[in-house]
Order: sequence, then C-alpha cells, then structure tokens
Amino acid sequence: MKHILFIGLAVAMLQSCHSQTAKTDTIMQDSTKKNPVYSRTDTNKVVLKEDEWKQLLAPDVYNIAREKGTERPYTSKYEDFYEAGTYYCAACGNPLFKSNAKFNSGCGWPSFFEPVSKDAVIYASDSSYGMDRTEIMCGRCKAHLGHVFKDGPPPTGLRYCINGVVLDFDKK
Repeated sequence: MKHILFIGLAVAMLQSCHSQTAKTDTIMQDSTKKNPVYSRTDTNKVVLKEDEWKQLLAPDVYNIAREKGTERPYTSKYEDFYEAGTYYCAACGNPLFKSNAKFNSGCGWPSFFEPVSKDAVIYASDSSYGMDRTEIMCGRCKAHLGHVFKDGPPPTGLRYCINGVVLDFDKK
C-alpha cells in the first residue's frame, strides 16, 4: 500500500513539473509575440520604464532581466543543451551567443566563452553579496543576463555564465 501511494505521489509530482515547464514555454512564446520591442534584426537601443517591462515580460523573465534575479542552478533548459543555432535576449531579441561558443562548465548555468559580437553585451561592476564580479547585460535593452568570469576555456579564457530564463534560442 505504501508503494502504491509513493508511486502515485511521484507521478503527480512529475506531471506537475512537466506542466509548469510547458506553461513557462508557452508564456515565453506568447510574450515574444506580444512584445513590440522584440526583434532579432533591430539594433536600436530599447529604453522602457520598469512598469512597461513588467507588462511585456513573463514574470520569471522580468525577475532576472529587470530585477537582477538568478535562476536555480541546473534548472535551465539550455544548461545541458547543444543544438546548433543562436541564443537571443528573451526580453528584446538581441543576438547574444552562437552555439559554437557554448561549453559545459559544470557550474549549473549555460556557459559561453564569447558573445556573438562586441556590442552584444555590456559590462558593469557588481559588488553585491560581498563579491567582486562583472555583470553582463544585453547590449540592446540592458537586461541582466548573468556574470562573466576569467576561468573559461581558450580562446578567450572567459566564462559567460548566463541565466537560461533570459535566453531565447533559434535552431540553425
């Protein structure tokens, strides 16, 4: 009897996890369709008020992109994902990273050794939580993406540690 109850509970939990992931993916697809600033070709800077961003972005994207949140490690659908293509900013559609710059750093977040171009990201000093780090933001809309560290592979020696929630991917 205990085994049947345990199996039933496990199945219910797995269905809940799948349902939540599907819901987030649907929200993401809907938000990019309804987001008038989302463009994979426009290079104009995007400047909106925070209440406007809050209306355009899914709650999890807003939390990380605008409130500088961090997703839990090993939860991103892109952490262990290696299809060929391009990663874009989920807030504005700016091209950020090519898949051939992605590597498995083992840190729990999608990692890249270089952005798609020098203007794709911007850098800022980040001393939050008593740490001395370099924050990276989208070069078009200033969405918080993650941080860059000097412990990556050649040719750059850099590790761009990115929150997968703020990434959008397009297959090659």
